[in-house]
Amino acid sequence: MNGTVVLGLGNLVHSDDGVGVHAIRAMELDPRVPAGVSLVDGGTQGLSLLPHLSGAERLIVIDAVDTGEKPGTVMRFEGKALRGIPGKASVHQLGFADLMIASELIGGMPPEMIVIGVQPESTEWGVDLTPAVQAALQPMVKVVLQQLEIWQECSV
Repeated sequence: MNGTVVLGLGNLVHSDDGVGVHAIRAMELDPRVPAGVSLVDGGTQGLSLLPHLSGAERLIVIDAVDTGEKPGTVMRFEGKALRGIPGKASVHQLGFADLMIASELIGGMPPEMIVIGVQPESTEWGVDLTPAVQAALQPMVKVVLQQLEIWQECSV
């Protein structure tokens, strides 16, 4: 078992779409990340991420999710709400949907899964996050760290 996996998704050349990767990079330098948690820069890898999820007990996915909220709004999806996440929010969204379906088919879906999303302002060509999403990056990481802490307390 891989225990807990935090998967950051996104395309770094499509502005806010890269927020998941930026979050993983920030967490790699954060001493508050519990030992044993796997941080995965999933980029736009889609189905090739299956081995990273196989056997995981818990999964947090960090991604840009377009729900029409104010840019920079941090959102949390879990349980049945995961099925309602809007599609095509980014250039890799179809790959992520396929990843979840393939993972379910092979029985590799983590029992606990949460998506922490942020409303993008722009997914146009560009390597920088917009100011609204840049401002949401640390609050987003904080939400992930809080969930990791809750799971760690449950495991004790």
